[in-house]
Amino acid sequence: MSDCPDPAGTVGFFLCRAGQHLRAAAIETPRMEARLLLAEALQRPVEDLLRDSRATVPPEAAERFGAMLRRRLAHEPMAYILGQAGFWTLQLEVSPATLIPRADSEAIVEAALAAVPDRAGLRVLDLGTGTGCLLLAVLAERAGAFGIGLDLNPEAAALAARNAAANGLADRAAFLAGDWGAALAGRFDLVLSNPPYIESADIPALMPEVAGHEPGRALDGGADGLDAYRVIAASLPRLLAPGGVAVLELGEGQGPAVAALAVAAGLAIGGLRDDLSGIARALVIKAPFTPEAGRG
Repeated sequence: MSDCPDPAGTVGFFLCRAGQHLRAAAIETPRMEARLLLAEALQRPVEDLLRDSRATVPPEAAERFGAMLRRRLAHEPMAYILGQAGFWTLQLEVSPATLIPRADSEAIVEAALAAVPDRAGLRVLDLGTGTGCLLLAVLAERAGAFGIGLDLNPEAAALAARNAAANGLADRAAFLAGDWGAALAGRFDLVLSNPPYIESADIPALMPEVAGHEPGRALDGGADGLDAYRVIAASLPRLLAPGGVAVLELGEGQGPAVAALAVAAGLAIGGLRDDLSGIARALVIKAPFTPEAGRG
């Protein structure tokens, strides 16, 4: 690994060497990730690195870069190293207490926005909120809404609250530590959830970034991947307002099984929405709309 054209100690040299190491570690986008890490170490935009490859990297920045590079070579996710991830229109803080928001989950936001028009007093609940990404994305698009995010991990609930404040949504969001809404007495017009849905036996075979670093409790859906859905489906009749809608994220192929749980709980199925890969990712569930609700 000595075929780097730029002089030692320069931006170009550090990017070249880091890219070689990342490629050898089977990182899919080594050059891009090297740029992101070096830009973070230097506290400069990535574009600056592309413009001046022969600029000298100060020793303290080189030390920071080396520490971050070692973490990535151990397959720690980039989002944890950088401390943030983008989702929808938001920039969110992330930590090992939470799953990293993924583009696949934006299908849940799309389905929710299609199902629930904006109006004053719209009540939203996010079960297993993590970073708060689902709730905050919906609140960003629904100015009349107020939401509660619930997570079993108090660290995740606190992180989601920081994300609400950072994105100017703190006055319309509250975050609590709790277990799948068991302590909540109110009813909601929209319930969102990205629950754990990986079958327990499949977790060790996931990418090392996921299996080795993301919180297992947020991944493990039990022997058949449906444990959390059973609890949520049983709770939805109590949590949904008349005519309310729930949107749940699905693992690949789980739509029929989760829909059956909802129907068995007395709820109706409102449809599926695919993610960008064409996988059915969001299940829309509807509470019965009663004549009494229509007069409310």
